[in-house]
Order: sequence, then structure tokens, then C-alpha cells
Amino acid sequence: MAKLDLNRIEMPRQDPSIRINNFGEVALGYTKDEAIKEANRCIQCNKRNCTIGCPVEVDIPEFIKALREDNLPEAVKLLKSKNSLPGICGRVCPQESQCESACTLAKQKAPVAIGRLERFVADWERSNKDKLSTSINIPPPTRKSVCVVGTGPAGLTAAADLAKLGHKVTIFEALHAAGGVLMYGIPEFRLPKAIVQNEIEYVKSLGVEIKLDAVIGKLVTVDELLNSGFNAVFLGTGAGLPIFMNIPGENLNGIYSANEFLTRVNLMKAYQFPDYDTPVKMGKSVAVIGGGNVAMDSARCAIRMGAEKVQIIYRRSEQEMPARREEIENAREEGVIFRLLTNPRCFIGDEQSSVKAVECNEMVLGDPDESGRRRPMIKPGSEFTINADVVIVALGTTPNPLISATTQGLKTTSHGTIIADEITGKTQKHRVWGGGDIVTGSATVISAMGAGKRAAADIDKYLRL
Repeated sequence: MAKLDLNRIEMPRQDPSIRINNFGEVALGYTKDEAIKEANRCIQCNKRNCTIGCPVEVDIPEFIKALREDNLPEAVKLLKSKNSLPGICGRVCPQESQCESACTLAKQKAPVAIGRLERFVADWERSNKDKLSTSINIPPPTRKSVCVVGTGPAGLTAAADLAKLGHKVTIFEALHAAGGVLMYGIPEFRLPKAIVQNEIEYVKSLGVEIKLDAVIGKLVTVDELLNSGFNAVFLGTGAGLPIFMNIPGENLNGIYSANEFLTRVNLMKAYQFPDYDTPVKMGKSVAVIGGGNVAMDSARCAIRMGAEKVQIIYRRSEQEMPARREEIENAREEGVIFRLLTNPRCFIGDEQSSVKAVECNEMVLGDPDESGRRRPMIKPGSEFTINADVVIVALGTTPNPLISATTQGLKTTSHGTIIADEITGKTQKHRVWGGGDIVTGSATVISAMGAGKRAAADIDKYLRL
């Protein structure tokens, strides 16, 4: 075995004092020399645990080997043979709990920075298209037609894989811009929208047609799609319906769901107001409720939108926070205050019915619950208030019921998610598959991509019967 190099190359980042005043990308990416140096840390072990840990089964050792040999066109080819969205995955996927956690060097707490290398290769491709072959080998048309609903990570992945197999694919997107949660949910400073649109252009180059402003369930139903000539339908509409706490005062002015707040800021570019005519009310003191990546995104957007004080309210300790460690670190560097072991009990309004404070309880942790995390319990007599003139509720989402309510035979759970086979994505309705957050509830971009890839393989198998 090659000697282990434990000196992981760190990613350059904008200084916190500078980045809080702009929406430019925080992580600046490797230089070519840095990328090759990091790639040389890979010991090319035989077990390929990293590939096994990747939900879309990227040939990780192979693309890293090509990178360190300075064969960037081959690295691009290997990477995109399994992953149609590498520029996105290299930025937002939780590699630390997937491919990197399976890396041999992870035992020494120094895994190869697979995600950063993926990002470098994808960015190199985008800047060097003139050096690459533009031809894409697509097999002869199968004369089978597939409808994909939703242009989020699950839908884009399923569409790209099906197109690469020779099927005709049409995607219907409810919004005016393709990309789903990649466009409306993730801030520019984590995922530039130009990157998303570049990846979408690649999917379109495979022959995929995208129809915008097309709300399935209103414009046309799933059954009507199946009766209009589509041989199969893949549902990848995500989970866009926000979850609230249902506590007193939740209807006060100044209380946003994270969905609305992030959509206004990201998709509708409120951070460029008045050049874009989407204002966002931003107070001096903002409270964000939740502990996931969406809560971090909301808090960090609020800082950039001019809030003087931003506090995260989370009912467990930092150890139980579901957000990525680097996002917590970035938020703290940018001045976000963490009020841990704290849970809202009601919202307090002023004379104009606008929120002015959050009344909370202190919490203590008990035994683990069904999620494996220690259960938060109220500490008796611990009530106190936190001043806030804007509140952002980031407690997760569930699927919009529009499609399930208008599709006969499509079964759902009590949480509103569609029932589908975990491996194939096949639903209980004939010729309909599903994947991503519409099946699992809120999860990661890469898990949705994995679901889209598996469903595409099963759809292809069905179409060839």
C-alpha cells in the first residue's frame, strides 16, 4: 500500500468579513496545482469503497487517477458517465457522510477531498469546452417516450439517464425556471445559478425537452399524460410544502417559511432589489427556527440581506444538528448566534400584528428517540423571550398534495409522500415511478439523484419488455 498522505488540501474561501456583504460563492475552488496535489493523495486501493458509498456510483478512483495524470478530458468523461450534475454535486453533496466517509484515509481522519476534486473537474470542463469533444454517443431511438415531472436533481438525473439510453424524454416544470430546489432553495453563495443552468443545458443537449410553467395536476393530470402517448411517467416534484409548528402567533406578519424566504431571495433575486422587483421584509433581529442546512442557508441569507442580529433556535445540542459541519462553521464565522437547547412555545406580536418576540423554553436531552437522536424535553420553569422582528421557520417540508390528489391509484403515506419501491422507484400505479423528496421527504441532492438513476434503470427495463 502506498504511504498515506494525511495533509488534506484545504479549500480557499472568501474571508467572513467580506463575504457577509455579497452573494458570491464562499468556497473559491482549487487551483489546478492544488487539485492535482490532492488527487495524488488517493492511494488507488482495490476495494473501491468510495464508489460503493456514492449514491450514483461514480467511478471515483478512475476519475481521480485521470486528474492526477493531468488528463482532464478523460476525468470529465469518467465523471459524467455516471453523474450528469457534477458541478452541483461537487458543491452541495454531503461527501463527508458518503464517499469520503468510505475512503481508506478516513480511518486516519483525512479522507481524499472527493467532492472538491469533482467540483474542480466540472468547473474545468465548463471553462474548457473548446478543448473537449462535443459529440455525445446516444444509441438509436427506442421510439419510447417518458414524461418526467420536475426539474430538481431526481428529475434531471432520471431524464439524462433515460435520454442516454435512447428514449425520448420530456420534462414538465411548474416554475418559470428549470432546476427545482437547486434554483429556489440553495443560495447563490453555496450554489451559483449559472452552474445549475450549465448542468441543465447539458441535460438538454442529450435531447431532453423541458416545458416550463407547466403545473401537473392543473394543466394536465398524470393519467392524461399516460393516455396522451407517454409510455412511462417519473415523478420528481420534491417536497415543497413547508412544515410549521402550529403554535400561537404563527400567523403574525414577519413570519416566513424558509421556502418562501429562500425562493424570494434565490429564484426571484430579492438580494438584487430594486433591479429585481421582489422585496423581502428584513428586520434588524432575525430568528431562524431549525438546525438543518435550510436553516443555515436562511440565517446566512438574512445576514447578507442586512439583518443586524441573526439567531438560530434549535431544540437539541449542536451534536444533533443535521446540517453539514462546514455549513455550521460558515454560519458561525459570519456572525450567526446559536441558541441551542431552545424551543419556541409561542410568537408575540405588536399592535400592528407583526412579530416582535419568540417565547421559548429551555430544553434538556433525554433518551434517544426513533431517529436515534436524544429526545428534547422541556425544562420546567425555563420560559424566556428572544426579541425578533422577523422569524424564518425551517423545520422541513412535505410534498405538495396536488399530484397525489389528482392521480387515481397513486398511494401515499400519512406524511403525504408517495409510496414507491426503495430500489426501483416503482409506485403502486402502473407505468408511474417516483424518486427524491416526493418519496423520502426532505433529503439530500445526491440521494435524490441516486433515486432518479435507479428509477431510470427500472423504467428502461420496463420499456424494453
